[in-house]
Amino acid sequence: MIHPTAFVHPSAKIGQGVEIGPYSIIGPGVEIGDGTWIGSHVVIDRWTRIGENCRIYHHASIGTPPQHIRYRGEETFVIIGNNCIIREFVTIHRGTSFGGGETRLGDNNFIMAYAHIAHDCRLGNYVVMANAAQLAGHVTVEDHAVIGGVAAVHQFVRIGRYAFIGGATAVPKDIPPYVTASGVRAKLYGINVTNLRRNGFPEEVITALKRAYRIIFRSPRPLRESIEEVKAGPLYRYPEVRYLVEFLEDSKRGITR
Repeated sequence: MIHPTAFVHPSAKIGQGVEIGPYSIIGPGVEIGDGTWIGSHVVIDRWTRIGENCRIYHHASIGTPPQHIRYRGEETFVIIGNNCIIREFVTIHRGTSFGGGETRLGDNNFIMAYAHIAHDCRLGNYVVMANAAQLAGHVTVEDHAVIGGVAAVHQFVRIGRYAFIGGATAVPKDIPPYVTASGVRAKLYGINVTNLRRNGFPEEVITALKRAYRIIFRSPRPLRESIEEVKAGPLYRYPEVRYLVEFLEDSKRGITR
């Protein structure tokens, strides 16, 4: 199932049922799980590990060195989970020794054409990145987040679970879980109700998140006071509301408001 024009390094480990298309290059130390399909002209550079049943389309470039002036060729990794779809011309760079040593994607992610995932990023499961969405280094994207086309996310930003970022949005600060954000400079526009309903959240939980959002983000009081009001009230009994509060309290870069 390997095309005769493809190059596979002798040290690469190729699973059962893997297909590798014309002119693709599989570098040293690469591991590819069972059932994965790789199109034509794909480059998978050294120390990359790809899970089972992934689909990697033409001209994608995965595991190439990080774009960082301090990188000196040390052994670092890209690790990709199972059932991921990576479309044409996507670039995913491996980690740095000073940033954790790996760029990691979970399972069931959908990375559309021309998207970029920089060094030391961490993506959870069921993440969607639309065309030409860009993640700078050290970005964390939690489960079920959706990033719109041509959105650009600053270094060290966190994007919370089930969040939605609109197209052409610049994201310089953390995006809380469960919210919708958009704008030339990201602003919040309420709870991402559509995504929550699509993923089976009860209406009671959605209502609790909407009430917590109004207290935290629509109040004229300082953020700390609004958070304390939520923690002291009945909404805090919902695990989703607690997680929203914990995310806000753990932010290092600051919260999009």
